[in-house]
Amino acid sequence: MKIAFLTTDNRNMQKDYGTLIPHFGAAPEALLEGFMGMPELEVHVVSCTRVRMNSPQKLAPNIFFHSLYVPKLGWIRTGFQGCIRAVRKKLREIRPDLAHGHGTEHDCALSAVFSGFPNVVTIHGNMAELARQFRERVGSYLWLTGRLETFTLKRTLGVLCNSAYTEQLVRARARRVWRVAHALRREFFAAAPAPARSDRCRLVNVGLIAPRKRQIELLDVARELAQQELAFELLFVGNITPNSPYGNAFQERIKPLEEQGCARWIGTKTCHELVELLDAASGMVHFSPAESFGLAVAEGLARDLKLFAARVGGVADIAQGVPGAELFDVDDWRGLTAAIAGWVRRGFPRAHGAGEVMRVRYRPETIARQHLEVYREVLGHPR
Repeated sequence: MKIAFLTTDNRNMQKDYGTLIPHFGAAPEALLEGFMGMPELEVHVVSCTRVRMNSPQKLAPNIFFHSLYVPKLGWIRTGFQGCIRAVRKKLREIRPDLAHGHGTEHDCALSAVFSGFPNVVTIHGNMAELARQFRERVGSYLWLTGRLETFTLKRTLGVLCNSAYTEQLVRARARRVWRVAHALRREFFAAAPAPARSDRCRLVNVGLIAPRKRQIELLDVARELAQQELAFELLFVGNITPNSPYGNAFQERIKPLEEQGCARWIGTKTCHELVELLDAASGMVHFSPAESFGLAVAEGLARDLKLFAARVGGVADIAQGVPGAELFDVDDWRGLTAAIAGWVRRGFPRAHGAGEVMRVRYRPETIARQHLEVYREVLGHPR
């Protein structure tokens, strides 16, 4: 079976044009790891870019890579018309059995729908719902991608939904839906070193520093915990978009807490660095008001971290039946603060057994097999 795998190349997103090897979002990258062990699949990864880059022809024996240059005019301001045309031209050469568009945030889902081949789409972020929740102004990027998302979902053969929450949002706009969670990258299932015991609790928060991740509000939680004279440090891991008002405000608000030693922003980390950081921590706090899946939550649990999170979106699916996972109403800041304080006073134990649950549910091989079943169903292939 030959699959066209349409996804964004993060070299383009991060303006990392000099790097030879492409890198993708965490969920698509984990899925490709699963596909590498399935020789019955021939996978062609197709990504559009604003700059011509040197790239390898193959990422694995059964995984090919195609980087397509699209000039500036072919992106969001024209509804991704340049990307759509470039992908369609390339797929006529590849002749895949099926095109799989990953995400409605950019061109990938639209390009799959207009590819001229049978196609399915995976939802990563629910763009229309995010635009509604955050009352995006007409004409903004999020508002426009929300409109394009609805246009796309009505035209694809089916949608892979990463959680019950996403399925609920998508079902009325799609012909068919399948519940298929995101995979976690293999590195999150590597053997962990024996945790070094410390008298100081370390908590992590992972995600883009942005209003919908509510890091500024978490600084208020850290401040209240510090006033209770608890020995802890809250580490924020994530990128700050240049000239972001929220990011600038976060940097100003965290300065006095950094001086106290109870909070610190450490920027982005590679996958390996993130795993090491999680292994050196005891807990994770994640209090976003909207999550289609909550990949960072699953990654933290995979390393046996104690979880404190808002009961939203796919986080509820991930945390169900997992040792050490505590969920709260989306605005229950008082309950969150009290729970963290009590846990720190009890010696901040890790969530032993959480990692094994994540391994059973979200290994790349497991999720890749679920995708293959969807592909076979769409194409009418027997098992």
